[in-house]
Amino acid sequence: MSGSSLLAYAHYISIALLFALLVLEHQCFKPALSARQAKRLIVLDLSYGLMAAMVFATGAARVIWFGKGWQYYLTNSVFLSKVGLFLLISLLSMLPTFTFLNWRPQLVAQQAPIINPRQRQWVLWTMRVEFALLLGMLALAHLLARGYGQ
Repeated sequence: MSGSSLLAYAHYISIALLFALLVLEHQCFKPALSARQAKRLIVLDLSYGLMAAMVFATGAARVIWFGKGWQYYLTNSVFLSKVGLFLLISLLSMLPTFTFLNWRPQLVAQQAPIINPRQRQWVLWTMRVEFALLLGMLALAHLLARGYGQ
């Protein structure tokens, strides 16, 4: 198997895992969490961030070493839109991350976090928007692979 194929496979697997981790994170974020459940949620969120980094790294490597050249990508509106969506998703993901990290003092004291209902709704909707934007990125990836954006 060629390096290009292996890298593409790693990219696709990391995208699938990114989706799976976001779904798990959404499902695990309940109105009342035990300290153990909250810690699991923090680990899921950390894993989500690491997988996003993997998606970025494998995607960048594909562009650099196996793509059509930087000039093609930097002038392609579909590719630039895809990168823009990725950056937007990265920014949006900060809300759940900071929410979960703010629980640390309670978790160190072995206490369950207190979740404000309004904050919970914001975090859930942020995750849902992230999911929708990830689906948009897949649509853009399809268009990019078909040569659109030049």
